[in-house]
Amino acid sequence: MTATASSSPRRVLVLTHTGRAAARDVARACIRSLTSHGVVVRLLEDEAADLDLDAAETGHPLVETTSQHDAPAEGCELVLVIGGDGSILRAAELAHSTGTPLLGVNLGHVGFLAEAEQDDIESTISAIVGRRYTAEDRLALDVQVIHGKEVLFQTFALNEASVEKAARERMLEVVVEVDGRPLSRWGCDGVVCATPTGSTAYNFSAGGPVVWPEVEALLMVPLSAHALFARPMVVAPTSVLAVEVLTDTEGSGVLWCDGRRTVDLPPGARIEVRRGARPVRLVRLQAAPFTDRLVAKFDLPVEGWRGAAERRRRENGDSDA
Repeated sequence: MTATASSSPRRVLVLTHTGRAAARDVARACIRSLTSHGVVVRLLEDEAADLDLDAAETGHPLVETTSQHDAPAEGCELVLVIGGDGSILRAAELAHSTGTPLLGVNLGHVGFLAEAEQDDIESTISAIVGRRYTAEDRLALDVQVIHGKEVLFQTFALNEASVEKAARERMLEVVVEVDGRPLSRWGCDGVVCATPTGSTAYNFSAGGPVVWPEVEALLMVPLSAHALFARPMVVAPTSVLAVEVLTDTEGSGVLWCDGRRTVDLPPGARIEVRRGARPVRLVRLQAAPFTDRLVAKFDLPVEGWRGAAERRRRENGDSDA
């Protein structure tokens, strides 16, 4: 989906990892650049204070502040996130109800969710001002915790929902279910239910497969399961995954969603994970193949590859080398 022009004032919500000096510097530069092009910049109140803006910036008619509890992305065309993947996951939480697309500027380490690097900030602002970007829908998860007939907790996740043991010295006893049918019982450290977007996050560390983001699927990966059948699984996007914490288990559990939202799981709790009703939208500045992103982010060795040269040779009808 391509960004389109609007007659109303253009607004961008800027979210910053203000605990890092480099992020604060980049944020101040973005604010100055966006407002100089007539774009309204919205900031969270606490972040605006942390940024230590000068009087001219604080009182600028195109700079406004809001509370994180007041749907901060409402009316904004995108959210510019300055930080790492953790900052983008936080932004997804704040913008989920409005479906506002997220544009990440990476100041972290791997930064799989980010589209731009710190050195690209000038071209990134230029692309925002010129509306030279697209928004890509990413499959998310809807997650419910049920105990008896009561829904204890419900939320969403962009990367994963992980059911984990609460005490290091005790295993978690669970039964996992797919589409209403029991699959296996595991004594384990936990179970990760992930999206293709999250396949390079916790899922990857747990030994799950890397799934291209264009693939619509749900992933389930056991963590250190003591069982014969304990392999990562990829199921249909229409499937419903469930993890039941057994009532006779000695240890309690905990649910983590994107490493940000958590709830304790008593024995007998049931966690249901399904495709989210609302996707998370990520801004793309260029149509770079996901393969190239994998190579760049993981610094994968590709020396000796002859694919492009071989393809050109075939297209030109050259004889074998």
